[in-house]
Amino acid sequence: MKIVFQDPTFSLQLLRTIGETYYKGADVGECLSTAYRIKEGDFESWHEEWLKTAKRIHRFADESLAFGHKVSAREAYLRASNYYRVAEFLLMDPEDPRIQATWGGSKECFSKAAGLFSPPFESIEIPYEGTSLPGYFYRVDDNNDSRPPRSTLIVHGGFDSTVEELYTSAAAPALERGYNCLTFEGPGQGGVIRKQKIPFRYDWEKVVTPVVEYALSRPEEIDPEHIALMGISMGGYLAARAVAFEHRIAACILNGGVFDGYEAFASGFPKSLLTAIDNGNSEYVNTFLNNLSESDPNIRFNLEHGMWTAGANTPFELVHGSKDYSIKNIAQNIKCPTLVLEAEKDESFPGQPKKVFDALTCPKKLILFTAEEGAEEHCQCGASALSNQRILDWLDEMFQKS
Repeated sequence: MKIVFQDPTFSLQLLRTIGETYYKGADVGECLSTAYRIKEGDFESWHEEWLKTAKRIHRFADESLAFGHKVSAREAYLRASNYYRVAEFLLMDPEDPRIQATWGGSKECFSKAAGLFSPPFESIEIPYEGTSLPGYFYRVDDNNDSRPPRSTLIVHGGFDSTVEELYTSAAAPALERGYNCLTFEGPGQGGVIRKQKIPFRYDWEKVVTPVVEYALSRPEEIDPEHIALMGISMGGYLAARAVAFEHRIAACILNGGVFDGYEAFASGFPKSLLTAIDNGNSEYVNTFLNNLSESDPNIRFNLEHGMWTAGANTPFELVHGSKDYSIKNIAQNIKCPTLVLEAEKDESFPGQPKKVFDALTCPKKLILFTAEEGAEEHCQCGASALSNQRILDWLDEMFQKS
């Protein structure tokens, strides 16, 4: 599926942005008009044009709020937050001051939108190893002592998402179906890498267990017997790793499944490069990948963003470190019912979800999303209705049976 751009990175990120229209995180015309102004493959052009759009919608939001038009302000703040996120997405230099400014604009707008919902979205800080992880707690309705605690969906992203984006991709559909939702950013993600400079870690159970502890500290709102976990994109590996060790999770959704990070990373590498990696020939690997990234925006993004968020100094360190991100020896430890999602044309983790599914010994289900359904792209980008339907219908069935 190609929209406006032939470059797969630009096209997919545009589709990802347009997909947020389903829960008012974008508008189609605003997205397309921005895309038409962007020079294909040009990261600077991408940033400049999305920033223009974000600032314009941000002004609309402020004006609406000033005149008391709270619904219009809320919707405009949501869109501006998303557009700021997209503008920051392809800024690669961690020291670029525009990263903090643009990411900060996204957070500011989302925070303003959050306060205009009823009930408001609650910004939370989850204790974690001497610091804290940022998140949001979303309630279906206002606190009511007579109402029993609700089933709750905990959600985190993967390689490049932010906690604000998780509203449209997870919290909104969960709320509509009567689930409270708790979203958070862990090491390597969002503000945890941008502000706290804490890189990714493969042993994600050390991240999820404090989040579960936090959830259990709110027994008046969260039913401890009905807590589900969903990981999105690379989060499909992270969530699988977590539930292999954290058994208080009652159900798990891997959107999509990642069996082996190195295998996924290296799936398109030529044999000579694989041999150099296996032999530890870092000089050859670094030269090869750096040269390749100069002509391929997708490889450039994956390498530069990956090195930053993983705390790797070179492409070789990044690729070699990805070998830790595997569930091949722990899949049998997952006990809770698990849903594995696979998109037919996903170029990020080709073939990985089926390998996850085959390795699981717990109650399990695999769902394939197809091109005929318009849901073949990574994490079903652009097919929110169908994706949410299948994910949350499955969760309904699991919790009704328990």
